[in-house]
Amino acid sequence: MIENKMKNNKIILFTLFFILQHSFSFSQDSIPENKDLTEDAELKFQQYFFKALSEKAIGNYQKAIENLESCNQLLENDIAVFYEFSKNYLELNNSLLAKEYINRALQKDANNLWMLKHLVKIYQKERNYKAAIKVQQQITVLNPKERDFLVQLYIYDRQYQEAIALMETLEQENLLLTRLKKLKEKLGNRYSQKVKKEKTLTISDLKKQFETDKSYQLLNQILKFSADNVSELIKYSSEGILLFPAQPNLYLINGRALTTQKEYKKAILVLKEGLDFVLENEMEADFYKEIAKSYKGLGDDKEGNKYQQKANKLKS
Repeated sequence: MIENKMKNNKIILFTLFFILQHSFSFSQDSIPENKDLTEDAELKFQQYFFKALSEKAIGNYQKAIENLESCNQLLENDIAVFYEFSKNYLELNNSLLAKEYINRALQKDANNLWMLKHLVKIYQKERNYKAAIKVQQQITVLNPKERDFLVQLYIYDRQYQEAIALMETLEQENLLLTRLKKLKEKLGNRYSQKVKKEKTLTISDLKKQFETDKSYQLLNQILKFSADNVSELIKYSSEGILLFPAQPNLYLINGRALTTQKEYKKAILVLKEGLDFVLENEMEADFYKEIAKSYKGLGDDKEGNKYQQKANKLKS
C-alpha cells in the first residue's frame, strides 16, 4: 500500500514538473491574450492542478476534471490543462471529449511527442487505426525510433504490405526488434490483397462463397455465425490460421474451442503459437487465461496458476 502510494506520488511529481515547464511557454500568437495571474491566483492554479494530478493517480477521474475546471476558470486555454482534461476523459471512456481537448492542445504545440502519442492512444481505443497510423507517421518524422509501433498499427489495420516493407527497412538498419523479427518471419508474404464488401448471407451461403473466396471478412462472419458450434469453430479457425497466420483472434478462438472439447494439450500449443502475434495487453491477458484453463484441465495447477497470474497482472 505504502509502495503504491510512493509510486503514485512520483508519477504526480514527474508529471507536474513536465507540465509546468510547458504551461506558460507560448507566444502571443499561439495562445489568446490572458491577463497575468496574480500571485494568489497562480498559487490557487497550482493547488488545483496538483490536486487534479493526485485524483487522477488514484483513479478519481471525475474529481480530477472538477479541479481542472477550476484551473480553467483561473487561466483559460492553458495547454497543460487541456492535456490533462484529455487524459482524464479517456480514462472515463469519453473519446469525443478526449479528442477535443488534445486537439486544442496540439493547436498550440503541434509537434509535442507526448501529446501526439496520447492522440494515437485515443484512436487505438476507438479502433480507428487509419487515423492512428496518420498521427504515428507524424511521430516517426519527429522521432524515427517510434517506427516499430507504426509496424504494429499497420498490422492492426491489416496493412500487411506496408508493415512488411517497414520491417524490412528497420532490418536493413539493424533496428528491428526481436519480437518483430519473429512476426516478420511468420507473416512472410501473406497479407490481404483486396477488401470486399460484406454481404448479409446465411451460414450456408457464407460457407459456399468461402470455398472460392478465402477472404478474412467472410471467415470472420462464418466464425460469428458458428459461435455455438464448437466443431465448426475448430474447423474454420484452423483453416483461418493457415490462411491468415498473423491474426491472433483466430488462435484464441481455436484454443477456446479446443479447451471446450478437452483437447488441452492442443489448445496450449495453439495459444502459445498465437501469442507471437498479440500486440494488445487485453488480448494477451485473454490468451493467458485460456492457457491457464488448459493447464488446469490437465491437472497442472502450478502452470495454470502461473498463467492466471500473468493474466491478472495485465488486467490490473
